[in-house]
Amino acid sequence: MTDSTYKIIDLVGSSPTSWEDAATNAIKRASKSLRDLRIAEVTKLDIKIEDGKPAQFRTNMRISFKYQD
Repeated sequence: MTDSTYKIIDLVGSSPTSWEDAATNAIKRASKSLRDLRIAEVTKLDIKIEDGKPAQFRTNMRISFKYQD
C-alpha cells in the first residue's frame, strides 16, 4: 500500500427541491475543479424559509480529495 495525503474542504450545496439534490449539486460543482474526490460527510442540513414555505434546501458537507504527485 502506498502512502497518500488528503485535503478536506467544507462545501455548502443548495437546491429548491431536496437536501440530496443540494449535496449532488455541490459534489458535481467541486468535481469540475478538483480531482479524485473521495468522501463526503454531511455535517449540517438546513432550509431557507420564504413566505412560510421552504425555499432552499442546503447541505453542508466536508469533502476529501487526494493530493496528486
